[in-house]
Amino acid sequence: MKRLVFLLLVMGIGVSLFAQVQLPEHRFVSGDWSMNDDRVYQNDANARLAKVNIKVPQNGSMLYDFSVRYESGAEDGHGGFGLHIFADAVYDGPSWGSGNSYLLWLNYDENPLSSAIPKGLSGQIYRSYTNSRMELVESIDLNQFADLLTAENLAEPVPFKIWVNGDTGDVRVYDPTDPYLATYYYFTIDKKDVPLKGDWVALRTNGIKLSFALEQ
Repeated sequence: MKRLVFLLLVMGIGVSLFAQVQLPEHRFVSGDWSMNDDRVYQNDANARLAKVNIKVPQNGSMLYDFSVRYESGAEDGHGGFGLHIFADAVYDGPSWGSGNSYLLWLNYDENPLSSAIPKGLSGQIYRSYTNSRMELVESIDLNQFADLLTAENLAEPVPFKIWVNGDTGDVRVYDPTDPYLATYYYFTIDKKDVPLKGDWVALRTNGIKLSFALEQ
């Protein structure tokens, strides 16, 4: 199993590891990104298509393991972030899609423009075909967890772990509220799209300031 950890891939785990880790190609292409201590920050709450492209081969079984911390920007009742996986190509500028890929998205929107998106906290799975064309595969109401969006909880990093078998399309998104990360939401990518292979991951935010790091 290949383990993909964002800070390792994007910037290294702090300055002390710069000499120890050969960083893959990465591009901060939209939004306002910076590095501070062991976290990568997206600092522009107005950026709707903030994105960093990370070049890394993906095939077979992959584990995406990272943490996310809310910094600010959701005061207007909207914010989200997500991860394009198994992307075959990326665009070095603001874009909606990311080549052929799947986007896993976590969203908070008090007034969503689309009736397909639940009001409040939700998750989406998108199929990306090009940098401008995507389609919604599934939308999941997560408002059962909305009470956890307190100032105290938002001040702490939230661990995320996502396992994907690119050969079968099986995906497990582990429940970040489970301290042992033992329970998960399961779905299967359309069989016509497997086996999945790609050279890129794209990490995105929408209308929110967040920071990301390797989950220790």
